[in-house]
Amino acid sequence: MPLEPGLSARVGLDVAEDDTALAIGSGDVPVLGTPRVVALCEEASIAALGGRLTAQETTVGMRVQLDHLAPTAVGHAVTAEATLEKVEGRRLVFTVSVRDARSLVAAGKVTRVVVDRDHFLAKCH
Repeated sequence: MPLEPGLSARVGLDVAEDDTALAIGSGDVPVLGTPRVVALCEEASIAALGGRLTAQETTVGMRVQLDHLAPTAVGHAVTAEATLEKVEGRRLVFTVSVRDARSLVAAGKVTRVVVDRDHFLAKCH
């Protein structure tokens, strides 16, 4: 199936102690850590492609541009949304956002690249 702008997905997370900046090592406060926000945005980006790649294809992260705008406490729910904005050859540019019940938590772009799984993994050896 073709990859076309407009594909989108949402993923949710109930923030737990393991998701905090304190637990991840990215800060010393017990709120949702920025690395976890990035991972959630990437998860939404991958979900937006659901079933559109061949078994031999996958995507890998290339660039993340994200503003983490507001803290989210343990016990609160957040939702990340990713929408495929541009397809530039093998490069896929997603607009991403994360929200909780109160406000916009983060916003930005995630760029992923479609690769041949075996060829990509061969570069590791």
